[in-house]
Amino acid sequence: MEHCLVATSLTKSYGQYKALDNFNMTINRGAIYGLVGKNGSGKTTLIRLLCGLQQANSGSFSLFGASSLNKKDILKERHRLGAVVETPSIYLDMSAKENLKQQYTILGLPSYYGIDDILTCVGLENTNNKKIKDFSLGMRQRLGLAIALVGSPDFIILDEPTNGLDPQGIIEIRELIIKLNHDKGITFLISSHILGELSKLATHYGFIDKGKIIKEISADELEKSCSKKIVLSVSNVKPLISYFDNKNIRYSVISPIEMEIYDSINVSEVVQILSKNNENLYKVVEKEEDLESYYINLIGGASL
Repeated sequence: MEHCLVATSLTKSYGQYKALDNFNMTINRGAIYGLVGKNGSGKTTLIRLLCGLQQANSGSFSLFGASSLNKKDILKERHRLGAVVETPSIYLDMSAKENLKQQYTILGLPSYYGIDDILTCVGLENTNNKKIKDFSLGMRQRLGLAIALVGSPDFIILDEPTNGLDPQGIIEIRELIIKLNHDKGITFLISSHILGELSKLATHYGFIDKGKIIKEISADELEKSCSKKIVLSVSNVKPLISYFDNKNIRYSVISPIEMEIYDSINVSEVVQILSKNNENLYKVVEKEEDLESYYINLIGGASL
């Protein structure tokens, strides 16, 4: 499979602090790659390096096979890259179309061909002369995506694309990303704190902590890895311990009245065992590990 991005031993230091420390990453073409990590883990530093806003102290990365160590080649391939870093760079006293014209000029494009198509793609075709200062936050985020689409990029980097949006705005941005990925084959790298939302669109994940990628995994692999469990609340767990041991059923005791079961069980038999010992079953809850739980267990730390 062709790689869109490969980072190899990237290191970026600020004094004694290493924002990226021997960082390695691989993103395949056509992926929606979710970059997951706490504030200060190195996500924004990586994005700034990829966009050419900063330089690494050591290591390298390649875009579509062109190495960052070859300035001429990497500059050429960066024309295939679009990005919205932190907040969209937009002119508040201009219209959406005027903002896109500015981006066309910055990129040195010979004409404004395609502007109307881009505005239609992001749902801003009817904004006419409305100034950006009068746009909602969701509309501004969509304009940021529109600016990133100028030049027909093959790879788009988004830093917290749904930050501050209301539920409807989040849905709109999610659907737009999926549409661009499916219809235009655009590869995405998305840094986001909203893991529940990220899990609805990402095809691959990279988990970053202290400047290092500690795990890369596909969405399919993640789904298989996320453990399912049954939580039993009873009057006393003791009668069930020998029963589960005899059945080779995996379990853990949480408290004298609560257990977690990691295999399938026959609830009727559980009730019978408890009843024979004059104990009661109060509650049966099936739980499945989500993206945030997986992340917390992976790094052994607190939530994002």
